[in-house]
Amino acid sequence: MIESILAAGLLAAAGPRALPDTARAMPPDSVVRAQCPGYTRLRVASIVFAGNAITKDRILRAELDFREGDTLTVENLAKRLESNRRRLFNLQLFHTVGVQTVCRDGALTVLFGVQERWYTFPVPIFSLADRNIRSWLDRNDRWRRVDYGVHLVRYNFRGRNELLRGNLQLGFNQKYEVFFENPGARHRPGLALGASLTRSRALDYQTRNDRLLTYRAAAGFAVRREYVTAGLRWRNTVQRRTALDLAAYREWIADSVRLGNPDFFRQGTTRHYLDLRLTRTFNQRNTFAYPLTGRYLQLAVAQRVYVNSNSPAFTTLFLQAARYWALPHKLYYSIGVTSQARLTGKALLPYADTRALGYATLVRGYDRYVIDGKHYAVVQQGLSYPLLATRRVEVGVTDNPKFSSLPLAIYLNTFVDAGYVAARQVPADNRFPNHLLASAGLGVHLVTYYDRVLTLEYTRTVTGGAGFYIRTEFPI
Repeated sequence: MIESILAAGLLAAAGPRALPDTARAMPPDSVVRAQCPGYTRLRVASIVFAGNAITKDRILRAELDFREGDTLTVENLAKRLESNRRRLFNLQLFHTVGVQTVCRDGALTVLFGVQERWYTFPVPIFSLADRNIRSWLDRNDRWRRVDYGVHLVRYNFRGRNELLRGNLQLGFNQKYEVFFENPGARHRPGLALGASLTRSRALDYQTRNDRLLTYRAAAGFAVRREYVTAGLRWRNTVQRRTALDLAAYREWIADSVRLGNPDFFRQGTTRHYLDLRLTRTFNQRNTFAYPLTGRYLQLAVAQRVYVNSNSPAFTTLFLQAARYWALPHKLYYSIGVTSQARLTGKALLPYADTRALGYATLVRGYDRYVIDGKHYAVVQQGLSYPLLATRRVEVGVTDNPKFSSLPLAIYLNTFVDAGYVAARQVPADNRFPNHLLASAGLGVHLVTYYDRVLTLEYTRTVTGGAGFYIRTEFPI
């Protein structure tokens, strides 16, 4: 009876008007002491979850650092409950997570109330294969140069925090992909499986003036890639994860690509190789989408071995670390480092394996450029100030609490970036490898539903570049 009343109250608190990561219904220590006077230690009699219609209880229990029968101190109870509430919230399965307790005769009942997200996202694919609409309209065969299909993602598949992703893209560029991941749980490893076939009529085959040159096939395809992958996952909690992946790749390029850049594969137009990668992640940020406090560390080591060529095997070391602090006057400071080293001895890498900055990692303001090389490092700093505290904007389009209101927070952010790429045998017209890159700028960051972050930034670089940029994730 008590649990039912508690569940109803907490679900109301964590309902449509509750804010992301702010649904905290923790009792003060004085309330617990009033319910259980004279007790300094409490026994956890029961842990109850409410609102998880899809998510399995055992998936949530695996994230907690206490169990039924454990003993908690009254002095640290509020801090302990908040830490566990954040763990559940950072599963990124719920809009809100709240927690309440009831104490009787030293026996503690803990209830976590959640509001689940929408987990299935079919996204139509329709894009033009040319650089812009003008160049597409100028072509007589314009309707052949269109990509179309569907991208389907199912989060929390089977209620076990699993991911199922599929791509069916037809038209000018084609992609067929399926991927499944079970992240595992405490004392139980998970599994990842995937396969993909990509055929594209365009391929970036060379870097000149720190920009990509693109080959576009008049007939047939410029590149074809196939891969299959399998991996294991170890997950102590959402904050500590380990992944071991083995992938087999087969790639083919057109003869015209090889003629345009003989170093693209260095040998021939096909290559087969195996990648073995071990990744360890420690994520202790307050929220994963837009962190304000906490720390993050990811370490990875990968080994590539070629099957059908004399290209040298190489080892890749990767590091990403970040720290976040709350400062006085509502300011938040963050600093992050991302670096990669590819160990090949004196052997030269194929062009296809020299990607450094300008892809997944960049120095802001150099977005239109790519910098190739074996090793790189980037340092990013930011200072944020909340212009608008997180609040709900009523949409009114539907009565479904998962979509009826829009959470929104706005931050003003100023930042400084610096990066360096170490490379050998740099073409004379590429000026950025082996030179310090740096930039500074000012931006506005919008944080909303489903961990979506939209950043609008103005950046100036030490090389004289300036411009406005739009991004869709928190940069650090």
